[in-house]
Amino acid sequence: MQFTLMRAGLVSVLSCTDDIEIVAELACGDQAVRAAQELSPDVAVLGATLPGSDGFAVAVTLHATLPSCHSLIIGGRRDPSGVRRAVAAQATGFVAREATPDHIMEAVRRAARGGKVIDPDLAFAALSAPQNPLTSRETDTLRMAAEGATTAEIAERLCLSVGTVRNYLSRSITKTGARNRVDAIRIASGAGWL
Repeated sequence: MQFTLMRAGLVSVLSCTDDIEIVAELACGDQAVRAAQELSPDVAVLGATLPGSDGFAVAVTLHATLPSCHSLIIGGRRDPSGVRRAVAAQATGFVAREATPDHIMEAVRRAARGGKVIDPDLAFAALSAPQNPLTSRETDTLRMAAEGATTAEIAERLCLSVGTVRNYLSRSITKTGARNRVDAIRIASGAGWL
């Protein structure tokens, strides 16, 4: 429901201007790459968290397969790690979902011209946030644990052994200075690493 409402509101805002044309509205990140390859948009506006592939994974694939399509990721203001993840994903920009409609429209226009777009508050938060001590695999396993996945489910989803997943989770606990997995999730989430 939340994704549907946000997407409908974003489409409504972007449709109010003559210089922005919506060529597709998709419910799932898994559909975005195929649609972009078929429709060749100038900008793909992606949610940081989407059902299926998240906006960061979609941005990586779009950059590799359709570099003419610029990715603009919309995420939470309390997620400074999103800026770093967007840069790593070769996205053109990262804007807080709390941004004003005018700011989002201008971000889309700027992304279409190939300009970089980063919300100033998020950029400052990202630069002042502590560096994530977790590797990408440790982050993935801890994120899945935070979503409620068991060790066996994480192992299956990442094509790893259960022992390897336990090792990643154990290292995550150590690196965050946590007492246990739940504490590691709390610390990593609070720091914006998940």
